Amino acid sequence: VQLQASGGGLVQAGGSLRLSCAASGGTFSSYAMAWFRQAPGKERDFVAAISWRGNPIYLPDSMKGRFTISRDNAKNTMYLQMNSLKPEDTAVYYCAAGLTWPTIQPNDYAYWGQGTQVTVSS
Repeated sequence: VQLQASGGGLVQAGGSLRLSCAASGGTFSSYAMAWFRQAPGKERDFVAAISWRGNPIYLPDSMKGRFTISRDNAKNTMYLQMNSLKPEDTAVYYCAAGLTWPTIQPNDYAYWGQGTQVTVSS
């Protein structure tokens, strides 16, 4: 499956962005999906994951209340709604697909998008 992330950009602190991840070439609804992010000089961090049917989902406590993950299997697309953005959210955001659930480990996701840059100014 091929993944294409989009929706990144420059936003002021406190603002919102909605990332999208469009899938093609596979059966989207067969895959658990996730978002990761990587800031310069740092490791790739888990952001959120969503199961095949859209429920359950998993977000770390630090993301709860600000980020929401969702998917539309009819559109082969996953989303990440990010609100109340902070400068420390600045990173390249990657979408990923895998067959393991639940997992936050990057190695469990076999397919990756190219990443979309999110920059939050203070």
